Amino acid sequence: CARSDGAPMMRRRNVFARVDQVDQSHWCSQLRPISSKNLRSAMPPNADTSILRNRISAKINAGDIVDNDGATQSSLRSLKGLKGNEVAIDGVIYDIADFVHPGGEVVKFFGGNDVTVQYKMIHPYHTRKHLEKMKMVGKVVDYVPEYKFDTPFEREIKSEVFKIVRRGREFGTPGYLFRAFLYIAFFFFMQYTFATSTTFFNHNNWYESGVAVAITFGVAQAFIGLNVQHDGNHGAVSKRPWVNDLFGFGTDLIGSCKWNWMAQHWTHHAYTNHSEKDPDSFSSEPMFAFNDYPIGHPKRKWYHKFQGGYFLFMLGLYWLSTVLNPQVVDLRQRGAQYVGIQMENDFIVKRRKYAVSLRVMYMFLNLVCPVVNNGFSLATFGIIMLMGISESLTLSVLFSLSHNFVHSDRDPMASFKKTGEPICWFKSQVETSSTYGGAISGYLTGGLNFQVEHHLFPRMSSAWYPYIAPKVREVCAKHGVKYAYYPWILQNLASTFVYMHKAGTGANWELKPLSGRA
Repeated sequence: CARSDGAPMMRRRNVFARVDQVDQSHWCSQLRPISSKNLRSAMPPNADTSILRNRISAKINAGDIVDNDGATQSSLRSLKGLKGNEVAIDGVIYDIADFVHPGGEVVKFFGGNDVTVQYKMIHPYHTRKHLEKMKMVGKVVDYVPEYKFDTPFEREIKSEVFKIVRRGREFGTPGYLFRAFLYIAFFFFMQYTFATSTTFFNHNNWYESGVAVAITFGVAQAFIGLNVQHDGNHGAVSKRPWVNDLFGFGTDLIGSCKWNWMAQHWTHHAYTNHSEKDPDSFSSEPMFAFNDYPIGHPKRKWYHKFQGGYFLFMLGLYWLSTVLNPQVVDLRQRGAQYVGIQMENDFIVKRRKYAVSLRVMYMFLNLVCPVVNNGFSLATFGIIMLMGISESLTLSVLFSLSHNFVHSDRDPMASFKKTGEPICWFKSQVETSSTYGGAISGYLTGGLNFQVEHHLFPRMSSAWYPYIAPKVREVCAKHGVKYAYYPWILQNLASTFVYMHKAGTGANWELKPLSGRA
């Protein structure tokens, strides 16, 4: 249909005007579709039809959208009104029920939520064309962006890194896969040994003792957590979704849960060190606090002033709290749920029985079997706990270094709270993370020593981080972005102890007499 002044109107392929909203004298008496060909013929030769299409469609009432499948009313809703088969990106609601995602069904994991940040951090090559593949069904009325993307810093760091790691090559390298299979073989050997050993207390060789087996098996599990499941659950092992899922189930082999881990970890990546939205930042509370709360804050406890001396011991209990965590039953990861992530979609509900089955299997192999083979006693229980502590410290100490160190940005949203202006997501990822060591450390930790690079490119295989790190530092220096690097892990660990002590005592908030500074 064309107006009497010749101006065309279009919504995607076909647009129908509502004659009850305007004076009918301005419109054709008979409504008919306008083709793209007719539209272009009525336009100047240099006109951009896609821009005009966007302008015109923006003027159409949201309740009058007609898609290719027929009349489908869009709606204006709040974020809490999202259905389990819907996601919101940049304030637009998409129905993903029938969407065939190239990366697999994991896209449905966060159904019912705003996934703007998660989507953009996992899709570094994002363009509008990607979103056009999904069915738009409405808009969110209460969407307030805290982060901004496509900043000069983001554009340059992507441009430089993608010169090193070409598109389509960011997945696991042959070297990574070789190391991963070594760690997997080591794990299964130690799993068999731990579950079948009858020599915890009666042994001929020291390496057959319960202490040696427990410590070694704990480290073997940690290697799976660091080098196998982590890349898998980030979709970084392979282009093939089933390969990533297979590696990702390594989480369940070491006493955790793939889906609960993803709920917390992906949320952590999206909102690193965000005191209200990063589950990792308050997951240890009230026992000890990673967040540096102001003096007098209700979450600050009197015993936190001693946390620099005991937080390492508490991290040793990580395995026990994970294995006995009842959240595996309903797959509602409490940290992610606390910050507003909805976890009641069909994708999650259907996987509860698998999560429970895998946990039962783990407990049978690592709690029941050792008792059956070596007797029910405090000594046997001690061996089991030693295994858990070995795994816990190997994993959690390395994780705690990543974002808790002197001069880490513990309040990346400070400027947003003051001005309401979104902050650069890429810049915040750099200034809330640290990197230590080099390639050898990366081979042992699954590249998690390159925490800055990992947070900038979370879907890139850890094998590539040693190669892109120098360029990342160079671009950060050019843009005045603070990059924390420690040549040795012990330096990073020392910085973490100092930070934990100051965060616990409130030293960073105390007045400094005669300094003129607070």
